[in-house]
Amino acid sequence: MRLTAYTDYTLRTLMFLGLHEDKLVTINDIAELHAISKNHLMKVVHQLGLSGMVDTVRGRNGGLRLKLAPEAINIGDVVRQTETDFYMAECFNRDGNTCAYSPACHLKTVLGTATAAYLAVLDGVTLADLIRTDTHAKPARAKQVKFR
Repeated sequence: MRLTAYTDYTLRTLMFLGLHEDKLVTINDIAELHAISKNHLMKVVHQLGLSGMVDTVRGRNGGLRLKLAPEAINIGDVVRQTETDFYMAECFNRDGNTCAYSPACHLKTVLGTATAAYLAVLDGVTLADLIRTDTHAKPARAKQVKFR
């Protein structure tokens, strides 16, 4: 599974804000650090404001900051809000499924279970877990998964 650039930018924005809770930051600050488009970030920040996670302050000395404590921002929720779908294969799309194996295939069930496990791990992580300064600390509730 791969996150969209939109979700990636959303997570990076939240992390930046979590690391700079003591001040207002600008979209330009985040864009420069990550070398990403300010236009894309404006869309991200707008949506974060609508979601209630980020407070935006207009004006000459304006900027943005977290509206919620990092411990209150669940990463699984953020990913669900920002990803357009979790279609792992064609068979997940009821309207566009032309796969000949669909009637008897169990791939959809396996991939659905894998996606649920992926989201379950993210549900066990908060923004506070992602911005810990102790590099040896593991997220409190996330299970470590090994890949081959």
